[in-house]
Amino acid sequence: MKALFRLIKIAWVITRFRLDTLIPVHHLPFSLRVLLTLMFLRHLFPVNQPVGMRVRLALEALGPVFIKFGQMLSTRRDLLPEELASELSKLQDQVPAFEGKLARTVIETQLKGSIETHFASFDEQPLASASVAQVHPATLLTGEDVVVKVIRPGIRNTIENDLALMFIIAKLVQLIPDGKRLRPVEVVDEYRKTILDELDLMREGANAATLRRNFEGSDQLYVPEVYWELTRPQILVMERIYGIPVSDVDALNAQGTNMKKLAERGVEIFFTQVFRDSFFHADMHPGNVFVSRDNPQDPSYIGLDCGIVGTLSEQDQSYLAQNLLAFFNRDYHQVAKLHVESGWVSSDTKVQEFESAIRSVCEPVFEKPLAEISFGLVLVRLFQTARRFNMEVQPQLVLLQKTLLNIEGLGRDLYPELNLWDTAKPFLENWLKDRLNPLKTLKSLWQHTPAWLEKAPQVPDLVFNTLQQAGDWSQSSQQIQVKLQELETSLEKQKTQRLWQWVANVALLASIWTYFDFWPEVKEPTYMALSVMVVSIVLAFKK
Repeated sequence: MKALFRLIKIAWVITRFRLDTLIPVHHLPFSLRVLLTLMFLRHLFPVNQPVGMRVRLALEALGPVFIKFGQMLSTRRDLLPEELASELSKLQDQVPAFEGKLARTVIETQLKGSIETHFASFDEQPLASASVAQVHPATLLTGEDVVVKVIRPGIRNTIENDLALMFIIAKLVQLIPDGKRLRPVEVVDEYRKTILDELDLMREGANAATLRRNFEGSDQLYVPEVYWELTRPQILVMERIYGIPVSDVDALNAQGTNMKKLAERGVEIFFTQVFRDSFFHADMHPGNVFVSRDNPQDPSYIGLDCGIVGTLSEQDQSYLAQNLLAFFNRDYHQVAKLHVESGWVSSDTKVQEFESAIRSVCEPVFEKPLAEISFGLVLVRLFQTARRFNMEVQPQLVLLQKTLLNIEGLGRDLYPELNLWDTAKPFLENWLKDRLNPLKTLKSLWQHTPAWLEKAPQVPDLVFNTLQQAGDWSQSSQQIQVKLQELETSLEKQKTQRLWQWVANVALLASIWTYFDFWPEVKEPTYMALSVMVVSIVLAFKK
């Protein structure tokens, strides 16, 4: 019953915000057009707002799960028109808090004991509330100030019900013209994995601990400590921080923060995470980023909410760095070639055609001064161009693109003259030089030597087993060939039998037609007709 009421609400919201205008009705049959007109009550709700705004307002009306979906969708600029993606990026995940008593119950259930046994104090009034969880301040028995993140009670059922409806809507979207190009089912499935992962706070704690270890002792980024003894799947206990929200530019200016250095440092942190650690915070919107109050002239960031992270393989790192440098140098042939070599586009792609398409997209952009060019949007346009050449969706690159857009937008809010290209290019050049350093290669070989020596005695057996398997495969291959020939012969026999069957049926019909005097010129049954009938019956039952 709840699902039915939810479906009715979704239909009403679609009607209220006239999302039916997204459906190209001129491609539909007249009867369906009439049905849509009646269903969506066009005459009651005129269209007086841009489509992007109407989609955003509809998602806000549908609640937290749909809002979060819209936020994720706003990062898929490779699929959406620019105006719609920009409007969706305005979605704010502002959700009313649930009662502190419920939070207390969840905590005590997870810790299997009263709050007083684990905390010296616990404030039932939350510091912040979001769609999946909310955060409460507390103090440990040992005196440290902490925050306790608590999963919203009943949110899993809400998410699963809304996801089921999203999949239904996605399948319907596939039926409209050009709907498959948007790959709605894949997008919803991607969202499902992301949001269900956020329900496991042990995973988020592990991500935070890894980022903290990667930047241990760094003056660039600080990640709060996780208190593992009190962390469970539905509660996360972390050190409390007292920084300035990165979006509070007035407060940052008031304390004399070096805004240029702060903006450039954000870019450096991103590239360090991507290329040094291959482990990057992939949800760097302003709500998750604070600035330390210590040393404003040499500012450092504080990173929170590590529920979504991205990783890259060594091959992806290398190809990405080379791609970006080729972009800096406008070497479009190298960009096209690297896309093919990396497997991001099909191996049968014609490099020259791909190169030409990339040039037509990028050259107009490079006519602007570098400081005015959005590096993230250039990457988006590259992916859009590659999609025309059947580029497969690369989840790690989608997360990277989203994070880069966030970092670039955040940096230019802090310091409008930020030139991301000048900041990134030396970093990439130094990373590639370090990667190709002969001394580093020798060091890597030396580190692997003990493992290779340990496996050396097994090499002769491995070679022998491989050759034996090759012989077995050759024998199996011959057997398969024989079976295929037998199958081919059988198919030929069946084809012949079907032909005889068809001839027999035609002959049978012809003889019946003749025998029963369906031809006016035949006055009476003939022996010929009887003979044909007998022969055709025999043929009809021939196997």
